[in-house]
Amino acid sequence: MSDAKIRLSLTVNGEPVDVLVDDYKTLLEVVREDLQLAGTKHGCELGECGACAVLVDGTPMLSCLVLAAEIGGRHVTTVEGLARDGRLHPLQEEFADRGAAQCGYCTPGILVTAKALLDHEPTPSRQRIREALSGNLCRCTGYHQIIEAVEAAARTLAGPDGPDRPAGPDGPDGPAS
Repeated sequence: MSDAKIRLSLTVNGEPVDVLVDDYKTLLEVVREDLQLAGTKHGCELGECGACAVLVDGTPMLSCLVLAAEIGGRHVTTVEGLARDGRLHPLQEEFADRGAAQCGYCTPGILVTAKALLDHEPTPSRQRIREALSGNLCRCTGYHQIIEAVEAAARTLAGPDGPDRPAGPDGPDGPAS
């Protein structure tokens, strides 16, 4: 391994960050080890489980597959950056309220991926939610509560004047499976 260090300047969770890191480190390693943001998880480290997902300029990325050197000047959002002004993001609230987080290992990656979906598609169908989260593996929940939590968060984010969304398990695409 190289002993070379690089200076990395980026924005993490809305705050400017300037850090000296080993040039071989992945974004996952920098987030967890150098920035001490432990919400993003080490999973398979092969890009297959989604536990390490973060948002880079609003787009979900698997941080285990991205060299930190590639992220200079960009905006990174981890699960720690979802809460605002001491309040949980509606996705975080709904995951807690609906039991969508069991062991919690996959939850940070699912939350940031779902946030990106709702940022781009405020009222996604169940099928779109399934598609968006298809790269995030969960061994505990069976996904039913996760999909319901994302739907509920979409309704919350839409507010009282938002589009009508079915509140029950039989959304526009039929029962969740």
